[in-house]
Amino acid sequence: MKLSKRTTSSLVAVAAAASLLAGCSSAEGGTEASADYPTEDITVVVPYDAGGASDLAARTLAAEMEETLGVSVIVENRTGGAGSVGLASLADAEPDGYTLGYMPVETVMLGHQGYDIDPKAYDYLGQIVSVPATIAVPADSPYETLQDLIDAATENPDTLTVSNSGAGSIWHAATTALNEATGAALKPVPFDGGAPAVSAAVGGQVDAVIAGVSETAQAHKDGQIRVLAVLADEPTDALPDVETANDLGIDVSIGGWGLLGAPAGLPQEVIEVLDAAVEEAVASDSYVEVITKAGNIPDWRSAADTQGFVAGESARFAEILAD
Repeated sequence: MKLSKRTTSSLVAVAAAASLLAGCSSAEGGTEASADYPTEDITVVVPYDAGGASDLAARTLAAEMEETLGVSVIVENRTGGAGSVGLASLADAEPDGYTLGYMPVETVMLGHQGYDIDPKAYDYLGQIVSVPATIAVPADSPYETLQDLIDAATENPDTLTVSNSGAGSIWHAATTALNEATGAALKPVPFDGGAPAVSAAVGGQVDAVIAGVSETAQAHKDGQIRVLAVLADEPTDALPDVETANDLGIDVSIGGWGLLGAPAGLPQEVIEVLDAAVEEAVASDSYVEVITKAGNIPDWRSAADTQGFVAGESARFAEILAD
């Protein structure tokens, strides 16, 4: 997906949307309140702790959106329940454009795992990032290659442990996908986030870890762990010496993504303003630099296209997570 560049035309798009709002009246379904949107600070809910990949993407995006929208965009971390606490609070917020949220891939996963999270409870304002998965082992691990690890897990089922960022998380699902693709029986071990999952591998508490590239790349460079493969369609510049699982003959491609969303029911005029602002932010040099340096991929998708993308991802994970 090719990012648009920061240009005068995208600013014109925001201005045009604002002009359209100004022409609306309260007789048209109560759009008067959104006619001058935004006129006050905007909150972006992140359903995970500060300091992680989701938080980084949300805060970097918020800083860029402030320039376009002319109001403060404040990130608020609401954690718990594998992300369900923050997502539920977003769904319950007023659909006025002043409470938005970072929507991780778990948005389409949690409902298939017993959580009361429905992807249809949100309006989606655009994709902002993709997060490739990686699988790594401790630096002194006897498993030199991904195939070594798979072979051992096939011969000794449910004995080789793989840490992840939590039960129900995308990295837990990645372990399941790897097992299904290879016939191995790696045993997932949940931790409270990607950072402690990687730390467990660094300390030799587990045989391997599956986490995002931004969480494993530095430890790999420092010689604390050894990344065996990137579980994505393409290799990543953050790990130039590491091949994809597909290149190694193992058909697995799975990873995280992040969207900007809101409670369902936003006025269309507000969606148009935010859609343009998200595109502008994700295309900015500073956003691209920060996200790329972390090892993730700045990845924009329009609000309209994101609706269909979410529906497709929900169906895909229903199959992956089926008992």
